[in-house]
Amino acid sequence: MKTLLLLRHAKSSWKQPSAGDHERKLKKRGRKDAGNAGGLLAADGLLPDLILSSTARRCRQTVEQVIHHSDYRGESRMIGELYEADGAKIREIVSKVPDNVSRVAIIAHNPGMEEFLEGILGEHTPLPTAALAVVELPINAWSDLSAETRGNLTRAWQPQGEKSGGG
Repeated sequence: MKTLLLLRHAKSSWKQPSAGDHERKLKKRGRKDAGNAGGLLAADGLLPDLILSSTARRCRQTVEQVIHHSDYRGESRMIGELYEADGAKIREIVSKVPDNVSRVAIIAHNPGMEEFLEGILGEHTPLPTAALAVVELPINAWSDLSAETRGNLTRAWQPQGEKSGGG
């Protein structure tokens, strides 16, 4: 059994359009929400073995807040291919995670994150900014993850409130 943590980047700012999409930074609310997600991961014993994040500034800053508020001491990697990745590309990246990793966190963007999650669950589950979905997968090796793999949503958290259970 493997566990996947899907965390959409926190709320970002559009105040500096000249900076470009890749360089948009988190708003104050985004930093708070990302920190709360990190605190939740620590409090509920959900810290990952590995964090994979898009290279976009808002994702990097989300990772920083999660690490700071959870005291995460594991490895985090910035993956350029996660920026603007669709569901199939995210699945491909996850399928290359080393098998000694039991729990991996992906921090990236919509619509790819929702597309990937829908493929795993067989139903649409919204991921607004800073939302977290915890999915248990019936696989022993990440390389076994395929388009046919179906997981179980064990937790869905949003900054405004939490929804548990799933399908």
